[in-house]
Amino acid sequence: DVQLQASGGGLVQTGGSLRLSCAVSGFDFDDYTIGWFRQAPGKEREGVSCIRERDGSSTYADSVKGRFTISSDNAKNLVYLQMNNLKPEDTAVYYCAAGLGVYSGSQTREYRYWGQGTLVTVSS
Repeated sequence: DVQLQASGGGLVQTGGSLRLSCAVSGFDFDDYTIGWFRQAPGKEREGVSCIRERDGSSTYADSVKGRFTISSDNAKNLVYLQMNNLKPEDTAVYYCAAGLGVYSGSQTREYRYWGQGTLVTVSS
């Protein structure tokens, strides 16, 4: 079975840091793009970052550039999202997802498999 398990969310103050993890199993990790998305209350799910496991390239939403870093540990089938200098507007449920043939990396329709979310709350 294909599974993605996101973890690492929590409550943090403005300016703080969190590291999210996405544990991936059930498919060939190296062939996929792994993306992080977030959904705030009342808003649409938006792409945050993605990493293409085949070449290690990554992309970021403008809102998180310079603050978030995506990385992967292929040996452990883990993808991380290091989030620094967090802001209240980063508060959301964060999801990881996996897809093949991903082009932009920021569109939910490009991803076939989704994990459950992990809640990140940034207090002001």
